[in-house]
Amino acid sequence: MEPSDNSVEDFVDAITHKKRRRDAATLLDLMREATGVEPNMWGSIVGFGKYEYRYASGREGTAPAAGFSPRTSATTIYLADGVGAHSGPLEELGPHTIGAGCLYVKDLEAVDLEILREIVTKSYETVTKGTFTQRARDGGTSDS
Repeated sequence: MEPSDNSVEDFVDAITHKKRRRDAATLLDLMREATGVEPNMWGSIVGFGKYEYRYASGREGTAPAAGFSPRTSATTIYLADGVGAHSGPLEELGPHTIGAGCLYVKDLEAVDLEILREIVTKSYETVTKGTFTQRARDGGTSDS
């Protein structure tokens, strides 16, 4: 996967669900601050930075180091190092659900944005310091 030249602003402006559009604007600012980089579109994902991964199976590629996507039922926040790496802070985040490498939030106004910023920062730093060698669902590690 590689970033495209599609406009992040046009993507966010086209979000029809008011709460998802509001949350996308909030996440743009939060993730810019957490990562120190500007976003790019990666398909329907607003991604920040990139990382290279190589799994034991031999599969390798490039993916956004942090990102989000407004979905119908919730905003998906991608944590490439897996949610397990953030179990403590997630307990204090506020209402959310999780997948292996995804955090699902229905309303950003209901969560602690400072904790979310810390989670995104840590995840971004983890996956950008080397080559990531495990899938998020496997607990993710990186080679520095």
